[in-house]
Amino acid sequence: MIRKIFLIAGENFSGWHRNVRIWLTFALGLVLCLMLSEQMLSRAQTYETPVQMFEPFIWTFGNGQSVLLSTLLLLILFADMPFFDQTAPYRLVRMERGIWLAGQVLYVALAVAVYDLFLLIAEALIAMPFAYGGNVWSETSAAFAYSGEGLLGVPVSLKTMEISTPYGCMAQVFLLMLLYSLFLASLMLFLNLTWGNAAGVLGALLVNLYGYLLDPELIRQIFHIPSGVLYRANVLCGWLSPLNHATFPMHNFGYDYLPGIGVSAGFFLVCTGLFLGLSVSRMRKYNFIFAQVEE
Repeated sequence: MIRKIFLIAGENFSGWHRNVRIWLTFALGLVLCLMLSEQMLSRAQTYETPVQMFEPFIWTFGNGQSVLLSTLLLLILFADMPFFDQTAPYRLVRMERGIWLAGQVLYVALAVAVYDLFLLIAEALIAMPFAYGGNVWSETSAAFAYSGEGLLGVPVSLKTMEISTPYGCMAQVFLLMLLYSLFLASLMLFLNLTWGNAAGVLGALLVNLYGYLLDPELIRQIFHIPSGVLYRANVLCGWLSPLNHATFPMHNFGYDYLPGIGVSAGFFLVCTGLFLGLSVSRMRKYNFIFAQVEE
């Protein structure tokens, strides 16, 4: 059974080299990294100070809007889930539906990991001319944090620098991105099996839009919330928004009531497991329709 699951996942990966959507997704991911890291690296040149090699990734994807943009590219990868290609009828005849679906789920999980790892490596390579590998925060980040320039586009947090190290912080940011991406992918899979391919894309877009609208700063600007109430709004948004659960600064580091990293990880794991369980249930009743090609 395990061999069959890996066989299905491997077949999906085998078509990557000739799939335009795959090339487009990773090309756009590289462009996104270049755009989002430009401000920090230009400041590094201005200050004439180096950066820690993972700092561009940490500060770039420590922002909810950047996480949102990166996950939107996953819609290109997974819009056609659960991947009914020419071999699907043959595979479904020779194996159980649950095994076939497990292979698709394994493929999605590995593809998400490859995509997020690509973003991490791309950011590190972009920063390479200005970077060092030590596990110490750079003077560039300190300049952003103490001057307040991070508020203008690079979310450098002085508190984050005080309580963590670059490698540890990078691992947590990567974990949150990965779990959020898996959560969206599992949601898309369930919606696609229930209402068709367009439903998965629409559902993922709505979840991202919901998370974007639950941004504390955006809510403050729209409703003119006074500063005394803003903290409560920030805490409420941190708990209610999946996107904020995937955003590193929107967590409790021992001095507020925001969710902890472990709580957010558990939230994503439970939701992902729930949607996968619903997908398995839906798969048992799914009616496959394959077009017949006349020779």
